[in-house]
Amino acid sequence: MLQLPDFPWDSLAPTKERASAFSDPSLGGTAGTGLVDLSVGTPVDPTPEVVRDALAEASDAHGYPLTWGTADLREAVATWFAARRGVPDVDPAGVLPTIGSKELVAWLPLLLGLGPGDVVAFPRVAYPTYDVGARLVGATPVAVDALTALGPLTPSTTPRLLWLNTPSNPTGRVLGIEHLAKVVSWARRHGVVVASDECYAELDWRPRAAGSREPPTTPSLLDPRVTGGSHEGLLCVYSLSKQSNLAGYRAAFVAGDPVLVGRLLEVRKHAGMMVPWPVQRAVLAALSDADHVVLQKERYAARRQALLPAVERFGLRVDDSEAGLYLWATAGEEGRVTLERLAARGILAAPGDFYGPAGREHVRLALTATDERVEAAVRRLA
Repeated sequence: MLQLPDFPWDSLAPTKERASAFSDPSLGGTAGTGLVDLSVGTPVDPTPEVVRDALAEASDAHGYPLTWGTADLREAVATWFAARRGVPDVDPAGVLPTIGSKELVAWLPLLLGLGPGDVVAFPRVAYPTYDVGARLVGATPVAVDALTALGPLTPSTTPRLLWLNTPSNPTGRVLGIEHLAKVVSWARRHGVVVASDECYAELDWRPRAAGSREPPTTPSLLDPRVTGGSHEGLLCVYSLSKQSNLAGYRAAFVAGDPVLVGRLLEVRKHAGMMVPWPVQRAVLAALSDADHVVLQKERYAARRQALLPAVERFGLRVDDSEAGLYLWATAGEEGRVTLERLAARGILAAPGDFYGPAGREHVRLALTATDERVEAAVRRLA
């Protein structure tokens, strides 16, 4: 029987119940009562009208959609990479829409033909689905922070698939061009497929130098300074859930090596893994409109600006958190202890051990609460 870890969020139910019971009339109004849920990265702001209009216009979807996506959608992804990620050489033949990014993360080892005896590597502090994807096919999951941690490589210890996550969930750490280039060089020497999960790339909080010509988002695995001009052996996974509030649409794509993408396409055709036609039209609209992305980033920036100093005044140190939707914070104690201290103030966070044993002294606080709930958290933390 397939052995999978317990779904981590189920363990938060008792803590959520305690946090929901919070009441402090001295805070006044809604700030003094009810739950402030900062445990999950679920968008709370409206889906942009330009996207909703596109979905409605495509609602007469009586035929089956293309698994590969339409040509104009794949072209739009390539154009987006050039305009927003500094990647001018994405081949539309190497683009494939997916039903959200989580399913692609979970099923990529299967789609690539991995199985028992194969190794899937991923960061030590990471989104749990990288580990789950390896287990689903009977492969061996290995959590490492550096390639040297893999030890002497043999046919049985060399990963078939290496996951990167930049910006990281949960830490918000960003991998730079030099780091990514070293990983790609190593992977090509050893025949390893590299997949980079980059769904928080538009939410980069690092200051930019005046007159900087850097793209407005974090570096991509597909950046020509990383790849040397070839996407061979490389895949980039991206989701519109965060930048465009499309979590309910399950709208994402994978791009990179056309040969690898072709393999994914063939399996997905047989399995019927098709992105619905209205969602494909919505993705096209979202990628073609940068204004709503700028607006959403401003919303998250304001919430981050309010919450970050409040968390620090509460006695937590915020590590990394250079980009993305989270504050990765620690009090130098077990994260579950910090979790309970926050719950006593009606605030629910995610414990760092959700993301691996290396995260056990941290908690993750999301910026995806309404302005009113963020303000309530700020007042409670004070």
